[in-house]
Amino acid sequence: MAEEKKEDIMVLRHSTSHMLAAAVKKLFPDVKLGIGPAIEDGFYYDFDVKNPFTPEDLKKIEEEMNNLIRKNVDFVKKEVSKDEARKIFKDEPYKLELIDELEGNTVSTYTSGDYTDLCIGPHVANSRSLKAFKLMKTAGAYWKGNEKNAQLQRIYGIVFPEKEELKKYLVMLQEAEKRDHRKIGKDQNLIMIHEFAPGMPFFLPKGMIMLIELTKFAREYSYGEGYKEVRTPQLLNIDLWKTSGHWEHYKENMFVVHHAEDNVDMGLKPMNCPCHMLVFKRDAHSYKDLPLRIAETTTLYRNEKSGTLAGLTRVRALSQDDTHIFISQEGIFDEIKIILGKIKTIYKIFNLQIDEINLSTRPESFMGQKETWDIAEANLKKALDDSGLKYKVDVGGGAFYGPKIDVKVKDALGRQWQLATIQLDYQLPQKFELEYADADGSRKTPVVIHRALLGTMERFLGILIEHYAGKFPLWLSPVQAKILTIADRFNEYADKVAEKMAAKGIRVEVDKRAESISKKVRDAQVEQINYILVVGDKEIADNTINVRTRDNVIHGAKNVDEFINQLVEEIENKI
Repeated sequence: MAEEKKEDIMVLRHSTSHMLAAAVKKLFPDVKLGIGPAIEDGFYYDFDVKNPFTPEDLKKIEEEMNNLIRKNVDFVKKEVSKDEARKIFKDEPYKLELIDELEGNTVSTYTSGDYTDLCIGPHVANSRSLKAFKLMKTAGAYWKGNEKNAQLQRIYGIVFPEKEELKKYLVMLQEAEKRDHRKIGKDQNLIMIHEFAPGMPFFLPKGMIMLIELTKFAREYSYGEGYKEVRTPQLLNIDLWKTSGHWEHYKENMFVVHHAEDNVDMGLKPMNCPCHMLVFKRDAHSYKDLPLRIAETTTLYRNEKSGTLAGLTRVRALSQDDTHIFISQEGIFDEIKIILGKIKTIYKIFNLQIDEINLSTRPESFMGQKETWDIAEANLKKALDDSGLKYKVDVGGGAFYGPKIDVKVKDALGRQWQLATIQLDYQLPQKFELEYADADGSRKTPVVIHRALLGTMERFLGILIEHYAGKFPLWLSPVQAKILTIADRFNEYADKVAEKMAAKGIRVEVDKRAESISKKVRDAQVEQINYILVVGDKEIADNTINVRTRDNVIHGAKNVDEFINQLVEEIENKI
């Protein structure tokens, strides 16, 4: 049933994209048509237009779409010869190019009212099904995604079966805008994005505290006992990347520099796995050493396209809770079971709901033999089946060196994010000629499990900022408590309380500004400080602090030592 609904919504999206093209063509007759597919969260259509579309243009186009839809036009499919199609689209160079590329002697068209498009469908039967849509934004897009081709104007839109669903989605978008991690990151002095370093965010002191806390969290919950942490170089000779296969399959995503003195090309590492292969190869190993778990959070660099960069959620400089587990064939299932258990524990702590699990299989561009891939895919399938978890198969979605399990979660707004990945690799160990001595003395090649459970630390932090709307759990907050003094004569007492708290590892600040206490409280609430503590004559006399939270819940007077113990417990338990 779920798959049927997904197909229905994709048809709805595709049909609405045709209505978009029809409206644009009517309002802007000279425009040249590109393509207009349905996509995961809506639809788009590409146009070759002299001047970029404006927000006012989008309003006019949307009105015209509604006019066309109200005519209740049918979507009529017709098979025509290529010669006839060339006559129909004689003034559409991009359509003519597509016609020439299609196999066979006939092509499929769809007509809705006065508008005809080159398309295999399917579409809705009648435009009356297109009840609830909205055009969202425009962007530049190269024809066929190739930078050497003409740049077109892309209009994005969304559509739902019913208007109520559209309203709910638009409300969610408004809330998402308030939660945008780039805005909150700036307002709370967490991160800085600068044009001198596109895709490489600056972590300010408070943001760095959060990144450090996430790294500590990864060491405890993602790694745990039995993991050996290393640090490996970030710039390596391209011969390493040729051996690993990255040069052939991933070169376009790498930053490459030439070292003039040594006259060699070197690549900034996009992944840790080749370095970890070298670490394993350094020593002789036996079956008793396995599984050998090597972990690293060193910064990696990936040459993401400029148009895809987005604050912390799509970056060029990144770190991961990255681990490579060298293991025997027999140990695969137990290890993956442990990893899946960790994933459940981790996401529960952050109140992130596991929404979807995919088994991603061999891509078109892959390394190694199909037979080995079949074994790897069968192993991952068995591990998922044995775990009792429901999953979907993402055909062709694997990494070039192995199939993988991808875990997607839903945040507080119901948005889906892909986070954890577990990859099973038979290829790199062979490429690097890795061996271990088995119990019978024979030499065997280990299998490698690549796994990152938080995924990219920067991206995970960006997701958390939006998930929590900047209201972080105590253990993760850069400032966990702020002491506010009513007057200067209370500063000494506030400092003593702060020293006690800091001695217990609590991140605390004292606000001694010559401002009213009401303003200090408001400012602390805007900063989303978990606990706001006021001190005056009564608190000094009773050795207490007056406690309230950022949501303006007043807890009243608390004994200093008892309150500190309460905070320590809350931090330790990740409440």
